[in-house]
Amino acid sequence: MKRFVLTLSALLLSGAGAPEGLAAADAVQVTIYNRDFALVKETRAVTLKEGVGEARFGDVTSLLEPDSVVLRDRKDPGGLRILEQNYEGDPLSEGSLLRRYEGKTLAFRTINPATGAVEATRGRLIRSGYQGGVGAWQSRRGWQPIGLATTDLSPIVEIDGKVLFMLPGQPLFEPLESDAILKPTLIWRLWSDRAGKRDLEVSYLTGGLRWEATYNLVAPEKGDLFDLVGWVTLENESGAEFRNARVKLMAGDVSKIQPGMARMAPGRMLAMEADAMPPPPVTEKAFDEYHLYTLTEPTTLREREIKQVEFCRGDQVPGRRLYVYDGAQLQVYGGYDVEGLRASPQYGTQGNTKVATMIEFKNSKETGLGIPLPRGTMKLYRADTDGSREFIGENTIDHAPADETVRLYLGNAFDLKGERRQTDFKIDTSRETATEAFEIKVRNHKKEAVEVRIVEHLYRWSTWKVASSSDPYEKTDARIIEFRVKVAPDAEKVVTYRVNYSW
Repeated sequence: MKRFVLTLSALLLSGAGAPEGLAAADAVQVTIYNRDFALVKETRAVTLKEGVGEARFGDVTSLLEPDSVVLRDRKDPGGLRILEQNYEGDPLSEGSLLRRYEGKTLAFRTINPATGAVEATRGRLIRSGYQGGVGAWQSRRGWQPIGLATTDLSPIVEIDGKVLFMLPGQPLFEPLESDAILKPTLIWRLWSDRAGKRDLEVSYLTGGLRWEATYNLVAPEKGDLFDLVGWVTLENESGAEFRNARVKLMAGDVSKIQPGMARMAPGRMLAMEADAMPPPPVTEKAFDEYHLYTLTEPTTLREREIKQVEFCRGDQVPGRRLYVYDGAQLQVYGGYDVEGLRASPQYGTQGNTKVATMIEFKNSKETGLGIPLPRGTMKLYRADTDGSREFIGENTIDHAPADETVRLYLGNAFDLKGERRQTDFKIDTSRETATEAFEIKVRNHKKEAVEVRIVEHLYRWSTWKVASSSDPYEKTDARIIEFRVKVAPDAEKVVTYRVNYSW
């Protein structure tokens, strides 16, 4: 689908008359947050007259937050004041013009059904049917066929003493005035303590701009050494274009009150010599409690455009394949008290047979990475014997600081199956104790041995002790233990344990 571009126009600041001494703008700065909003900032050198004058900033976004606008003179903040601000977010359209003509006589272009000749019919527009706002006007609203029920948005036109609940034809308007608002615009009444040039900085928050990180991991036919490329995906649906903008990306959980209301295919990743590497397209630094990524080169963000920029790359990153069997399917029972669940023999005995497959790697300089990785989607591809790559799974990761381990769930292993069953359960309410025992089986239909992590949730109570177990285990948190067992090819491994609870 063809995308239409809106050009960011100049900032017109003047006295009561036309703008004077307007200089070229500095590069627009856009900081995009990963919560679907952005901060836009632009600085212009302008010539102002002393006293009160009107100022216009055209082609702002259609999703601008008017109460976020900041206008200041960077060198002389006290010499400039905003007396009044108006946000014209409803640009000129047929609907908005019709609303201006309500109560007035207007000409309509019509076709004579008998002769086919073009004629002009005049009528008084009682109601335009236009309510304002994005999407509120649909072209030809009210041109319904004869007999169709009208609505409270149907236009009302009086012609020769008769009332018509539709437009009789194409409206013909008088020539536009020079101050017609063609695109969303900020209009200010300013007071300046002196005449002359000023560097004025305008900033505002807007919706319609978003970014996300996507990662492509490509593994060889055998093994888990993979190449990684991280992309920043930028999307602009703000209603404005930003030419040659300096773009920054803020990663982190920034608190923002929300109003009530594509990814690339993987490219081939080639290892390059260090002395031949180009400058990084994105730099990163810590900023307050978040991380700020800066595109090193200006870029143009066109309206309704999706743009990708590479921001990280790692070659031969060592990964590790994990198989995890978490057999218990714990359910939340509404209305049950804690004691009732604790005493229920069948609680927690429902199981599944799926063994999850995961891959993990260390986000460190030693592995070729070592920069904070923002939240995003990771896709994993593996090379086939013919050299082609096949998609084998994807999932999202949360913000991953440097030197932390990243773990990615890819799906369930086809050739591994689990089985879990309760073998004993006793409860002594007088002594406030319970005993429970389980048997877990993992079957490996692969042609090579694998290690499987069997995860068990000790959900009955917070005070527990494993009385016996067939294999060593590790306590991973207050209510979880984990068995790491080797399963031979085409074989089955059985793990048993008994746990005592007290309360």
